[in-house]
Amino acid sequence: MGNVEVPVRCTGIAVILLKKEAESYNVLLLKRNAKVLHDVWCYIGGAIEEGETAWQAAIREIEEETGITDLSLYASNQFDRIYSPGQNYIYMAPVFVGFVSENQEVELNDEHSEYIWTTFDEAVETVSLPGNDDVLRSIEKHFARRTPLKDLKIL
Repeated sequence: MGNVEVPVRCTGIAVILLKKEAESYNVLLLKRNAKVLHDVWCYIGGAIEEGETAWQAAIREIEEETGITDLSLYASNQFDRIYSPGQNYIYMAPVFVGFVSENQEVELNDEHSEYIWTTFDEAVETVSLPGNDDVLRSIEKHFARRTPLKDLKIL
């Protein structure tokens, strides 16, 4: 008998937005206002639509969920990974990092009920999905505490 594969599906993206606050960076977290993961704090996420690249989906989701259009975007080389026991597949989403200006305003759509700009330590304690904390720590190390690699810059 042969081995059975569990499929990996990449149909979405995630984005961590960073804003300079004094000498460090704060992270934007959003409180979900949906049936799935209701009232869970997370960073930006969404589906890749027909004809989009993953990074184009990231730009669109940032604008839809926060109203933000002025930012620098990087690939993080990190991925959100979730196993679906009901459908027996692994969902994987590339994580992008966006830098916004210090005076950037946030305008939520109806997908989220609240937002906070918070420190990395607070963000790690606030996010609910296992694995989000590891992604945040990597982003902190490679994007907040040092200048990101220019090869990762998208726009």
